[in-house]
Amino acid sequence: MRTVLQKTIASQRKILVDLLKQPISELVDLLATDIHSSIKLEQHLKDAFPIFQHCKYLYVMDHQGIQITQTILRDTSDSKSLGRDRSKRPYMQYDFSQDKFSLSEAYISKHNKRPSITAIHVISDHHNKTIGFLGVDYDLRELPGTNHLYKENYQWQQIKGDPAIRSGLFAQQRLQSDMDNHIDNVFALMKALLCEHGVFHGKFHFSSSRTTIWLFDDPYNYRLLSMNELNEPDICLAYPRSPYSELATVPKEAIDKIFDYFKQLRFADETIYLRAGSINIVNGMISLNFSCDGSHYLPYKEFLDKGMSFWFGETEQDVDPFQYDEVIESICNKGCNYVYAVINKHRQDHNVDELLTIPKIEQDKIIKELDTIMQVYSHS
Repeated sequence: MRTVLQKTIASQRKILVDLLKQPISELVDLLATDIHSSIKLEQHLKDAFPIFQHCKYLYVMDHQGIQITQTILRDTSDSKSLGRDRSKRPYMQYDFSQDKFSLSEAYISKHNKRPSITAIHVISDHHNKTIGFLGVDYDLRELPGTNHLYKENYQWQQIKGDPAIRSGLFAQQRLQSDMDNHIDNVFALMKALLCEHGVFHGKFHFSSSRTTIWLFDDPYNYRLLSMNELNEPDICLAYPRSPYSELATVPKEAIDKIFDYFKQLRFADETIYLRAGSINIVNGMISLNFSCDGSHYLPYKEFLDKGMSFWFGETEQDVDPFQYDEVIESICNKGCNYVYAVINKHRQDHNVDELLTIPKIEQDKIIKELDTIMQVYSHS
């Protein structure tokens, strides 16, 4: 989990601990005196319930985690969980020898299937021996101090895709789609929608020839545009003219270059190619999904600064074409691990079966091409 998100969760947990620790501690002192009387324990829980303003349930367990009271709710009690073994539940897996109080991680409740959290406090006798546990359950919907909106930290993230797709990467080849045939017109239309018609997020699905767009005036609903609409510039008339938003962090002059990079990534290689890409002019993020199902999310400035050499290891001018395509294809068809093994063997001056009859200078070219392929594959 990302650091910023972890910090946000941790700050909310601290708020909850500060609210709960003292009243729970005071309650367990009362419970310790009547641990052998379920009736008295239940009365203590009922009396204490108003103190726990956002609580869903209160209950007491013995030292083995067996519930020995009814479950106390705000206005009633429930006997169905009496005698229930809670020792295997997530909130009981804490090392209570280090601390008598624990606020569990969030979990899905067993019966209501709701995101929940449980505070547990050890009940000790006067010899400091554990004689029971107090359980306080909360529904996350009803907790205080958890209404602060987490703000995304917009940094480059790489997410690997479906292993089944990745394993068959070298057995596939890009097929020309309808969007590929009209890609310049599609980009021009999307730019017009972004700059002049109130669209703030647009996504290109190159392989399936469709786009999705989100508008400032209706951000909760997306529009799906097929090639029938994308081939008609009149589609712009369906969306009122709107000046380029002051909320935009992507300058208008950068959009053409972003789309040009999309185009290069789409057509640069027939095996590893851009399958989908999106731009959000408000948060400035670019998303990329490649044929190996790997995805990237990165700020537009970083995307433009990296250039094509980042994705393909070298510029197009540096590529030295040669006639050993069948050898490369044969090696690639044996899978990624085999390709990496071939590259490593060659770099360590070990013989590679497929290259034995090929001149050394041509072997170097083949390895260079394999390395380029795998660089793109690892980046995506």
